[in-house]
Amino acid sequence: MSASSRPRDRAVPESNVTMNAIERIKSQLSAAPVVLYMKGTPDFPQCGFSAQTVGALKACKAKFAHFNIFEDPEVREALKSYSNWPTFPQLYVNGELIGGCDITLEMYKSGELKQLLAEAGAVTA
Repeated sequence: MSASSRPRDRAVPESNVTMNAIERIKSQLSAAPVVLYMKGTPDFPQCGFSAQTVGALKACKAKFAHFNIFEDPEVREALKSYSNWPTFPQLYVNGELIGGCDITLEMYKSGELKQLLAEAGAVTA
């Protein structure tokens, strides 16, 4: 099974060049209940914070879509204003920004992350 076809590691749909960056973000967020905007991919994260966030999601057995911000500079820049959050990774659940690495790890340690993911229907058995 390829990395892109595994439920946990499915990529967000490719950008449509006719959409502006905000429209692409909205489309990506509506395509899956859990979306992680990160540096790199879950299998090859390109920063420690993205790697730690992926680790917390995987420890919760979460199904999540991901988007490598290095692949679309327009989305990368637009996300900062869309979310009012200047750094990456950015974790969204049901279209709502949860936060970055620190918040995600804090929620993971307290058990809140797994509960939130379960409520979103994103936890595998």
